[in-house]
Amino acid sequence: MDIEELLNYKPMRSLEDVEKEEGTSGEQQQQQQRAAKRLKIASISNASLNANEDSDEVAFAANAPLDEMALKRLLLQFERKVLKNQELRIKFADTPTKFMDSEMELFDCIQKMNVISTQPELYKVLVELNIIQTVLGLLSHENTDISCAVVAFLHELCDLDNCDEMDDVSIILDALIDGQLIPQLVSNLERLDETVKEESEGVYNTLAIIENLTDYKPELTKDCQGFFPWILQRLKSKLPFDANKLYSSEILAILLHNCDENRKLLGTLNGIDTLLQQLAYYKRHDPSTTDEHEYMENLFDCLCSSLLCCYENRDLFYKGEGIELMNLIIKEKRKKGSTTNVRMGALKVINHVLSTDKGKDDLLEACCNKFVDILGLRVLFPVFMTPKSVIGNCKRKEARDAIENVEEHCLSIILALLKYCKLENKKRVVGKFIETDFEKTERLMELHFKYAEKLMKCDSLIKKEKALKEANDEEIDEDELFMRRLTIGGLFTLQLIDHIILYICSLYDEHFGSTSSSSSSKSSQSNQSNPSAKNESIKARIMKLINIHVTSINHYKFIKNIMKDMAEEQEDKEKILQLIEEF
Repeated sequence: MDIEELLNYKPMRSLEDVEKEEGTSGEQQQQQQRAAKRLKIASISNASLNANEDSDEVAFAANAPLDEMALKRLLLQFERKVLKNQELRIKFADTPTKFMDSEMELFDCIQKMNVISTQPELYKVLVELNIIQTVLGLLSHENTDISCAVVAFLHELCDLDNCDEMDDVSIILDALIDGQLIPQLVSNLERLDETVKEESEGVYNTLAIIENLTDYKPELTKDCQGFFPWILQRLKSKLPFDANKLYSSEILAILLHNCDENRKLLGTLNGIDTLLQQLAYYKRHDPSTTDEHEYMENLFDCLCSSLLCCYENRDLFYKGEGIELMNLIIKEKRKKGSTTNVRMGALKVINHVLSTDKGKDDLLEACCNKFVDILGLRVLFPVFMTPKSVIGNCKRKEARDAIENVEEHCLSIILALLKYCKLENKKRVVGKFIETDFEKTERLMELHFKYAEKLMKCDSLIKKEKALKEANDEEIDEDELFMRRLTIGGLFTLQLIDHIILYICSLYDEHFGSTSSSSSSKSSQSNQSNPSAKNESIKARIMKLINIHVTSINHYKFIKNIMKDMAEEQEDKEKILQLIEEF
């Protein structure tokens, strides 16, 4: 899909009607099922009940305290109603009025069973009496009211937020997983019509169950691949934006997180193009509600996850003109007072597609060169100079964190361009640090001083903590302390800054300096518009800024030390050490 199609795309807002599946089974199979259920009812009765065998109804007070005996009575009632409904459906298959009452009774009984979720310690009874298989069997019931009632019941059982005792909950969760709950949820989901309120609620409850299962066992995400076609179709649906569309985007983000198989599947299902279509809408439109804003951010997260360490998806993104779309989104000015972070999301996507942690390959080089060729530098560097311009109105603390995220994205992109672009485009990047009297070099050093100070404060706190732990003979977790320096202390961002400093100084001396055998025409133009640039190099300006900065440390040595420490962890160690030596 080309960029024009993306920009003209209007996201669909409703789900196409899906034909309800009608399954039939043979008479012999139905007889076997009825016989098995009669045996199960007998086992429940003999094990725990003093019930009247001739009665079709077992009394149960919904508001009475639920104990094991009461639960077994309720389960017996449930099994009988399931069996009765099956028998009447077979006997009067062509006369729905004959089995409708039994269906209503079954529906009411399932709703009564929701009270079980208030007593997780009784979940083991459901498993011991093998009720789970009966419940799961109703997910394929011809009446979607029944299947949706079952989904609601399962949602209550799986709701981890309502349970303090994970041991009790894990019993039922493991039983549901072993009973192939996930594929049965997929089959039921595909036949639900969201224009019907009850079925729409069934969709929401289904998604909630998937979230709880993957939260319980993250490795289950790869078993949820059957949901991908439905989710992608749901994102393109025509119904007005609602909770189900938001939840679908959240579930997709969960399924893509840390699962390479799911990322590849997304690409094969044309999912990259679907995400680009949905995000293209927000180039010219702001989300109208808080929920829609969250939906948009989920789409960006999905796109970032799908591009992470997945060559195939990056190739689809590149060929689908995703770089061009993200560049246009960043370029588009928002209305005054806008609270949307759509431009920041696009910047994050560019960062992911150009991320240097993938190592050098032909596609990474092509993406870097494409970004420069489409005049991405004209969009990137204004954001680098004023990161606040791409974040929406928010509280001071949130704004500060958002600004630091934008700074990190910009720096990561600039470093990737300096490392992987062809020489001509590298010169264009370096030229940005020369133009307008080295204003972008000064901005770079401003960031260096900011994050150096942040790191020193973090190191000071860590030093005090280590001294206290040593005095108390407590164990010191060096890995945890290093992660604190890397994140809270801003070391990661500082490494990006200092790496860029070394690169632009080296490239300037090699291709822009007076000793260079040939200078590019762009260098000449930059010098003409900046008289001071004729007699001053990038390194000279950096040293000047270091010398006038009031501090207790030597930042020239500080930069070298930061990079020497970083070099030990990098594959391109020799290249970094060479840059340090040249600096």
